[in-house]
Amino acid sequence: MGIQDRAEEWRVTATVTPFTGNKTSVRTDDVVMPDGTVVGRDYQVHPGSVAILAIDDEDHVLVLRQYRHPVRQKLWEIPAGLLDVPGENPLAAAQRELYEEAHVKAEDWRVLTDVYTSPGGSDEAVRIFLARDLSEAVGERFAVAEEEADMELARVPLKDLVRGVLAGDLHNSCLVMGVLALTAARTADGEQSLRPAEAPWPARPFEA
Repeated sequence: MGIQDRAEEWRVTATVTPFTGNKTSVRTDDVVMPDGTVVGRDYQVHPGSVAILAIDDEDHVLVLRQYRHPVRQKLWEIPAGLLDVPGENPLAAAQRELYEEAHVKAEDWRVLTDVYTSPGGSDEAVRIFLARDLSEAVGERFAVAEEEADMELARVPLKDLVRGVLAGDLHNSCLVMGVLALTAARTADGEQSLRPAEAPWPARPFEA
């Protein structure tokens, strides 16, 4: 490929963690700049996430609406969740999240895109999967609590989500990136050109 990101790590002379939360923490690194100066950089340390753009045979995307307190809004989103265990297989995590949040399973999985959500202030990496050939999951529904207890589910035409993104009506980053990435894939080399579900992910290495 003609253009791609590359791994690089500038020297760190000191590190402190002034805050540690339930799932994430805040770290301050003293980083040596190219001119030799040392500058403090604060950022969120995040375990990583997976998100799922699940699309049915009628080209409807499974979405959910959930309250997000930091932005004081109920956002339409695609199913997503944290990588709770270091080295966790992201496909297994995505399958779990799709079951827990929507009680749905999928037979066909591919990697849609890998992103850093906010690399200037967080090391969070997200793998967004495309899930197809959907069906109702078997077994009991997952017990929900807190914000998820108020969650709404819907299936919305992909074209309507694209319009909503471009109109500024939809703001969740995984939804925005997912629906636009799928639209781009279809106009380029097609969905079959997407990477397999177990494709390597250097940002969050895992065991197959």
